[in-house]
Amino acid sequence: MASGKRKETALLAARAGRYREYATPPALRRHFSHLWSHALHDGPPAMVAIVPDGYCDLLWIEGRLVVAGPDRTAAFPIIRPGATVIGARFAPGAAAPWLKTPLSALVGCSVPLDDFGRKDTAEFEARLADCPDPSAATALFGRLLEGAARHEEEPAREAAVIFAAADSGRAASGLLDRLGMSERQLRRRCHHHFGYGAKTLERIRRFQRFLDLCRRSDTMPLARLALEAGFADQPHMTREVGELSTLTPAVILDQLSLRQRAD
Repeated sequence: MASGKRKETALLAARAGRYREYATPPALRRHFSHLWSHALHDGPPAMVAIVPDGYCDLLWIEGRLVVAGPDRTAAFPIIRPGATVIGARFAPGAAAPWLKTPLSALVGCSVPLDDFGRKDTAEFEARLADCPDPSAATALFGRLLEGAARHEEEPAREAAVIFAAADSGRAASGLLDRLGMSERQLRRRCHHHFGYGAKTLERIRRFQRFLDLCRRSDTMPLARLALEAGFADQPHMTREVGELSTLTPAVILDQLSLRQRAD
């Protein structure tokens, strides 16, 4: 019963407030894919679904710096209505060296940044807490990360290659010759960089392609969405979307489509 209720009531994070992405400063581009902010709506608390995307994020939320590890399935965090979350999305392969931790140890976890032994955490938190509003905090967050990035190891190039292959729908098997790795080595490197194997990363990025199509669509039939996103057929899409998000493709399309956003 609880699972059924969740499917009916869960709201994708994109529909639970105002989400904005910001250009990454040149000094951060090797370490972070995006900087972003998410201002949640006021009002009664909603069951918000954070769906997997293959990334790891550093968050400023409720006065703390927190690392949100990669997810295999949707997470349902309790976030105060009206709160603003500021985030930096690690570039593929950048989180593990920054945190000195393989991402396989962080799957499905939210961990205070202080737990990773970073000496700058307390200073960063104090300075962000003094900001008068979310806009000022967002700007300071980026500047603090720029300073920290000067001392950080750059991500391994192989991580970007693996992620790009998954993002484009190319089979993981083609990476072995390209990277000069065995299947076991590829699996080990994927778990280090992303938290899970190449096949799981492929599934998650295909799901993200489906979400992108939903955002650009107002009339596309579900069968066409399945084909365009790279699923074998509509039943395959329904199974995969349900396992990764707990929602049906129709519910997601209704929440994200151009028609819904225009209302």
